[in-house]
Amino acid sequence: MSDKKVHKTSVGGQALIEGVMMQGPKGVATAVRQSDGNIVVKHHDIKHARDKHKFLGWPVIRGVVGFVESMILGYKMLMYSAEASGMEDMEDVEMNKFEKWLTDKLGDKFMNIIMGIATVLGFALAFLIFFYLPVLVFNRLNAWTDGVLTPWQGTIEGVLKIVIFVVYIALVSQMKDIKRTFMYHGAEHKSIACYEAGLELTVENVKKCSRFHPRCGTSFIFVMLIFSIVFSTILSKIFPAIATIRVLWMLLKLAFIPLIMGLGYEFIKYAGRHDNILVKILSAPGLWMQRLTTREPDDEIIEVGIESLKAVITDNPEDDEIK
Repeated sequence: MSDKKVHKTSVGGQALIEGVMMQGPKGVATAVRQSDGNIVVKHHDIKHARDKHKFLGWPVIRGVVGFVESMILGYKMLMYSAEASGMEDMEDVEMNKFEKWLTDKLGDKFMNIIMGIATVLGFALAFLIFFYLPVLVFNRLNAWTDGVLTPWQGTIEGVLKIVIFVVYIALVSQMKDIKRTFMYHGAEHKSIACYEAGLELTVENVKKCSRFHPRCGTSFIFVMLIFSIVFSTILSKIFPAIATIRVLWMLLKLAFIPLIMGLGYEFIKYAGRHDNILVKILSAPGLWMQRLTTREPDDEIIEVGIESLKAVITDNPEDDEIK
């Protein structure tokens, strides 16, 4: 591959438990490092809603649909990687009486139920942290300043969301298991960067490449946060009365999330094809955040990233390019 030109691809992925998932022209594939050291590569049969209903592939709409599908797919692949890596092997794990009773009663469904509950709690926590808390903090600050901050409600709440997000990621990134997952995230990015640079997919070549990529989910989240500041500021000007009522204000902002999500997706897609000043400015915060959400992988983790990428790319890089 060393003689091939530099190109931008639509290939993307996700870090898993001891593994990496990739999506490309050949579909979706995962590579997972098992407890015995072997790498198991598997292709997954995935159907997209846009293939059945063409309008779901229209600009902006496709971003919302894609986000929902990626959340569902990501959950399924995490569950698969936990099983494939041996994480779900409970034989050597000491359980209390309640856990043993649940395992006996639920069997293989035990882990699925636990993950389902964790997902629901995760969404509830995200709502409290990123929607309720910024509104609450702003209302307190605005009350202390006798309403001086009212004209800047949308902007201040948006900045608070960004601060909360950065602090949250910084704290989570210190956890041992998360650090390892972020190493797989780095391997995913570096493998794609190596392929886009037209280099042969070897450990040595991948190690030389950047672990920061403009089409990363971290960048997508940051773009959404930036867009939310703009929309919240505009909404607070258009609906000043609603902005003073906490519940109605949160519901109004929730109603605009699909639009913000769709526009964010279109920008990330645009950023993957262009390298102008607008892209650099809006992509900069997300790329900076990737210093927290990715880590330099070791050789064994890079091998997993390479295997997952090889499973979804074609022999002709032009087939993989962003259209």
